[in-house]
Formats: sequence, C-alpha cells, structure tokens
Amino acid sequence: MTATETAVTRRFGPLILLNVATLFSSTGNGIVIVVLPWLVLEQTGRASDAAIVAGAATLPLLLSSLFAGTFVDLFGRRRTSLISDCLSALSVAAIPVIATTAGLTVTVIAVLAAIGAAFDPAGIAARESMLPAATKSAGWSLDRMNSLYEANYNVAYLVGPGIGGVLIATVGAVNTLWVAAAGFLLSVATIAFLRLENAGRPDTATRPTSIWHGTLEGLKFVWHNRLLRTIALVDMAVVALYMPVESVVFPVYFTELDKPAQLGSVLMALSIGGVVGALAYGPLAPFVSRRMLMVVAVTVLGAAMVAMAFLPPLWAILALALLQGLVFGPVGPIANYAMQTRSPEHMRGRVTGVMTSTAYAAGPLGYLLAGPILDKWGIQPTFFVLAIPVLIIGLACFALPVLKELDEKVPVS
Repeated sequence: MTATETAVTRRFGPLILLNVATLFSSTGNGIVIVVLPWLVLEQTGRASDAAIVAGAATLPLLLSSLFAGTFVDLFGRRRTSLISDCLSALSVAAIPVIATTAGLTVTVIAVLAAIGAAFDPAGIAARESMLPAATKSAGWSLDRMNSLYEANYNVAYLVGPGIGGVLIATVGAVNTLWVAAAGFLLSVATIAFLRLENAGRPDTATRPTSIWHGTLEGLKFVWHNRLLRTIALVDMAVVALYMPVESVVFPVYFTELDKPAQLGSVLMALSIGGVVGALAYGPLAPFVSRRMLMVVAVTVLGAAMVAMAFLPPLWAILALALLQGLVFGPVGPIANYAMQTRSPEHMRGRVTGVMTSTAYAAGPLGYLLAGPILDKWGIQPTFFVLAIPVLIIGLACFALPVLKELDEKVPVS
C-alpha cells in the first residue's frame, strides 16, 4: 500500500466504519418497527394491542435516551456503541426463542419490546457524538457529513421495513426477527474496528461526576439554549403526532387489506424521499437557509398527512410518502448541526441524549391516543386528528424568530 493510499484510509476509514455501523444497527431497528405491530395484530387483531406494544417500545426510550448521553460521556463513545448493540441483539433474538418454547403473548411481546428499546438510545447517541471527529478526519464540512449520515440513516429505514415486509410474507413475523438481531451484531463487528479521536474513555477532568448529575447538566444546557430548546419542543410535537401514523395507523390499515408488502412499500417510499432529501442538503447547504428548509419541511409534512388522511389510492399514498421524506430529509442534518455547534466537546453525548429524549417523551402519548381512537372511530378520523395539528405547527414555525439562529456561523468547540 502506498503512502497516499494509507493517508486516504486513515482519513476516511472512521467515516466509512461509522456509517456502515449505523446502517446495520438502524436496519435492525427498521425491521423491528414493522414486525412487532404485525406480530401482535396476527395474534389479537386489535389496534389497541398494537398501540400498547408500540408504546411499550417507546416509553423506555424517554428515560434511557435521557440518561444515555451521560453514559456516552462517562464511559466513552465507542464502548457504549458496542455494548448497546450487543444488548439490542440479545433482546430481539429472545422473541423468536420464547415463541418456539414458552409461547408469546401481548404482554411478553410488550416487555421484550420495552427491554430492547431501552438499549437503542445509547448506541445512537454514541455514534452521533462521533460525527464531528469523523468529519474532521475526512476533511469535510459538518453540513456535508450530516447530509451523508442522515441519508445513510434513512437508507436503513428504507431497507429495514422493506426487508421486514417481504420476510413477514415469506418466512413469518417471528423468524424475521433473527435478521434484525443479525443487523445489530454486524454493527458491533464494524465498530470494533473503529479508531477515532475522542471515541475512547473520556479524561477524568471532563467526565460527569455521576449519571444523575451529568444528566441534569445536559438538561440545563439544552433548556438554557434558545435554539436547542425550540428545536426540541417542535420535534416533540411532530413526533407525537406522526409516529402513530407509521407504527399504528398504517399497520392497521394494511392489515385490514391483508397487504403486508404494501405497508413495506409505503415506509420504503418515506425512506427513499428521506435519502434524496438528506443527500440533497449537503450540496445545497451553502446556498439555502437552514431556517427556511426546516419550517417548510414541517408545514409540507402536515399538508401531506392531511392529504393521506383521505385514504387515496396506493399510488397517491406512495407519492405523498415520497414527498414527506423528501422535504423532511434535511431536518435531521440541520438538527445535528445545531447540536454540534452549540454543545462543547465534553458534553456532546449528554446534549445529543437530551435532544433525542425530548422526541421520545411524546411518543407514548401519541400511541396511547391513536389506539383507542382507531378502535372507536376508525382509521380516517384518527388520521385527521393526527395530521391537522402538524400542519398548524408548521405554519406557527414561520413566526419563531429564534430559528434564524440556524443560519448563523458557529464554530465547533
């Protein structure tokens, strides 16, 4: 190997490994998102049971994501990512094991879903905390790296649900979970080769003194930063209203039609749009307003959800899903940019964890709202109840002056 080849490998190796690990881990999660509601609906046929399992998979994320960032800053980014994915693989594999031995119930599925979900935020926070160092290693801008990373993340949720939908129809929901577990293990194998600045155990002087104290520091930091606080609150509201559509409303709708592959195709259309939107953000970032991209994204998401609520033909749902992903694709890179430029290096894990936990905090409420409404009023009224507020939030974002700070140039600490 020549000196030039060695330099290229040294600069781009961390970027490649970090994105490959994220792809494997997120693909596993993408499969699980499709399989668990389907597994419950096969057993009971009740939307409220699917909502309970979806809520059980989301509720632990509130606390685990809140504290996950502190674990990252305390124990190190690489180590936390390895442990998180190992535990996720074990929890997912436990479902088919129990299914073939003691047998599954809704309660058992909900408990295992909760356990598995509790491990995910630490791995996500660990990998996202390594992005600035990977960016520096590759000699890229933050916008370019965030664009690639979020596109890669959306690719996983393109591949994962698609694999899940196809495998449910061929080998069954239970056996599909073995593939999800393999995704987590492949992420572990990839991160094992990663060597990156600030990825190891932090210095004693910069580590949080305790899990509780470190988490409080992260909460205070985010709350006292106007931009991060606003993004967190908007994200909370949008996630609470949108996630039940993807995890409960659509699974119920396509279960009634007995079309699991169509559910996978809709989720794939969302991810395709997200990939294109995220990738487009990188080259567009120097020429467009981050604020305008964000407010337009939320507004168009709400408008597309309202159109979907009329339950048009499949081709129209696919087109609207593609549009949603396309306009919302840049939001992840923009939020990452805000976190990376507003958080000091030694607190990056905590800030990432807190920002993630705010979105998860609203998820269980959305699921608990959607399930009973679905059972009582049906799919279309539930869709409208969830969609119209998102459109209102998007329009309200135009009047938030703090979002102008997204276009200010702030160096990474």
